[in-house]
Amino acid sequence: MALPKLIVVLGTTACGKSGLGVELAKRFGGEIVSADSRQVYRGLDLGTGKVTEEEMEGVPHHMLDVADPGEDYSVARYVQDATACVEDILARGKLPIVVGGTGLYIDNLVAGRTFAPFSGLWRQRLQDRARAEGIGALYAQLQAVDPERAARLH
Repeated sequence: MALPKLIVVLGTTACGKSGLGVELAKRFGGEIVSADSRQVYRGLDLGTGKVTEEEMEGVPHHMLDVADPGEDYSVARYVQDATACVEDILARGKLPIVVGGTGLYIDNLVAGRTFAPFSGLWRQRLQDRARAEGIGALYAQLQAVDPERAARLH
């Protein structure tokens, strides 16, 4: 199910997305939902160009500093967390404004996609199998279940 009306500001690094998002939020009574795959991490402010308190100009920003750098953070988790933010913003009568450069996050959020859970246990099993049998065994399995995707990998 796709999300209700919202504004999306998507673009390349340092093209002015954050400033435009803040201006739109001030003009239309909105709040920002960040869609940046690096700004979700705490402590990575300088290397990611994360918006500062001053640059926020009092506009609430969501989805910043929600994970530790050593933590696994996926598009599935982003969609789940950002959808909750969007729903909360809408419930308070505000306009959600999604701002960022991670198209994968934005596409899946706007489309309302959901994902099957991917546990650390499953990841560990795959890593163990690759160590025991070699990566070729995993590639052969991928070829059997999804030959098109396997053909795109080297």
